[in-house]
Amino acid sequence: MPTWSGSEKIVKYLCAAVFMSLLAAMPLAAQSTPVSGTRDLQGTWTNPTITPFERPADLAGKEFLTEKEVKELESRAADTKVDRQPQAGDVGSYNQFWFDSGANVVKTRRTSLVIEPKDGRVPLRPEAEAKRDYNAAHNADSYEYMSVWDRCITRGVPAGMFPAGYNNAYQIVQIPGYVVIQYEMIHDARIIPIDGRPHLPSAVKLWNGDSRGHWEGNTLVVDTTNYNDKGWIATSASTGRIKGIPQSETLHVVERFTRVDANTIKYEATIDDPAYFTKPWKVEIPLVRDPGYHLYEYACQEGNHAVENVLNGGRKADKEAAAAIR
Repeated sequence: MPTWSGSEKIVKYLCAAVFMSLLAAMPLAAQSTPVSGTRDLQGTWTNPTITPFERPADLAGKEFLTEKEVKELESRAADTKVDRQPQAGDVGSYNQFWFDSGANVVKTRRTSLVIEPKDGRVPLRPEAEAKRDYNAAHNADSYEYMSVWDRCITRGVPAGMFPAGYNNAYQIVQIPGYVVIQYEMIHDARIIPIDGRPHLPSAVKLWNGDSRGHWEGNTLVVDTTNYNDKGWIATSASTGRIKGIPQSETLHVVERFTRVDANTIKYEATIDDPAYFTKPWKVEIPLVRDPGYHLYEYACQEGNHAVENVLNGGRKADKEAAAAIR
């Protein structure tokens, strides 16, 4: 599985940088002028939550939590957000200051972000799990088995909209003919044409697919096709067993952004990939307006020692295994 070449990365980042630079150069009034009605999606939005991606086994058959259960879950979550000394042999991780995984369940009180099928579970094919598990087992063998997030390529579409442990912010800007979503994580700018143009030719395959948007009433509908087969449908550990499930060229994603009130966008994504799922499935995640939130550059590749360290560890393990055989 090849990664991006240096020239491809340069083109990608230059295009995003130029677009966002032009946007930044626009008069502030032009950037903040509301779109008519509730078609105005502009602003900075966040989506951290303690609601699990899939419904836990102990909540099987239960679609919604009671108010009492919500309070209990949120109380337990608060108790876990405490810095503790790492156990012996554990090098530790970030302290709680750096995490932003949320403190509350979603307002709907759903037991999972996956809302279809009704059991709240992603309908995986065995071959999807087999490929995920194979890559995980060979993670230290080569970069090609690693997460595309760890490799600083992308979090994916729609994976970039799934809550993670930190950097759960999105800046949405609307200009004539386009909606732009600036992701805090990996600092990507997704440019979505809404001028009625068709999708790119089917032979053109992209990491994040080819997105085209249109309005259905006050809902922005974004249709994405033309994926390559190199990415993952989910890249964050917060998605549990779905992290590492691959995408194929048959992946088709339909997202819906609906401004339901002054401070909330209902985000929905329907994912269909017959190569890895037995049927389409759907997630629903609220985006909450946070005008005081500041997005800073997430310079993913700069100082990224993780890939090098993992591969070095793998080579050390190989030498030790070879020495044991001798």
